[in-house]
Amino acid sequence: MTKAFIIDSVRNTDSAQVINLILPIQQIENNVPVKLEDQPDLLDIEGVYQASGGGFWAARHDGEIIGTIALIAIDNHGGTIRKMFVKKEFRGKEYAIAQQLLEKLIDYSRSVGITDLYLGTFHTLKAAIRFYERNGFEQVAKKDLPPSFPVMQVDDVFCHLDLTR
Repeated sequence: MTKAFIIDSVRNTDSAQVINLILPIQQIENNVPVKLEDQPDLLDIEGVYQASGGGFWAARHDGEIIGTIALIAIDNHGGTIRKMFVKKEFRGKEYAIAQQLLEKLIDYSRSVGITDLYLGTFHTLKAAIRFYERNGFEQVAKKDLPPSFPVMQVDDVFCHLDLTR
């Protein structure tokens, strides 16, 4: 089996596949106390992400979604990164799926004039936090987030990337 993949936009018709990727990673692998009911955005990807001027992308292997990343455009040329997940079998530098998904989001952000990216994550997701820091993100206090940043209930670590540098 080849591990080749493509990255393309996600639509509402992909919601079931997105949910089937994300929920087990959140709940089983990482013990994050979050349910589908806490994430209604997964049922309206086009309305929540694309309609805001953001986007939602997936890495696909043989038609299966194996990774995701999403962007919500917020006030003052800002963007919020959401839903960065990669299926366990496709993680790591060998495939660099997370890196390519992040680069896709950053390229898109720059193309639409977003100058600041923010994200929230959960403190137990140490590998994710290290990944973002390796990519230039710096941790910020919750109080320093823009007022339009959509905080998820479980988020307790927040990061910022200045795209103008």
